[in-house]
Amino acid sequence: MAWALLSLAGIVEIAFAFFMKSSFGFTRWVPALLTVATGLSSVILLSISLKTLPFGTGYAGWTGIGAAGTAILGIVVLGEPTTPMRIACIAVILMGVIGLKVVSTN
Repeated sequence: MAWALLSLAGIVEIAFAFFMKSSFGFTRWVPALLTVATGLSSVILLSISLKTLPFGTGYAGWTGIGAAGTAILGIVVLGEPTTPMRIACIAVILMGVIGLKVVSTN
């Protein structure tokens, strides 16, 4: 259950980053409000998952899911560059998160 919550927190973190970009420095109200709501929701979900998961594992998983997911979203939705090295780096981040899950006892 903790890993499911952590995964959801990471996905919400991706939405947070997207809405933050869409808010144009908090000058657009709807994306700005969604930025605050998703940011707060992500941190709350992370904190609930940390009741069970070790702190380092949970935080690294959360940031990894958020970072890799945001990079993928940037490529797919925002037309950011897709280079072999960029894809390789995203893959390494995801392998790290998967590795943490595999070795986790929770």
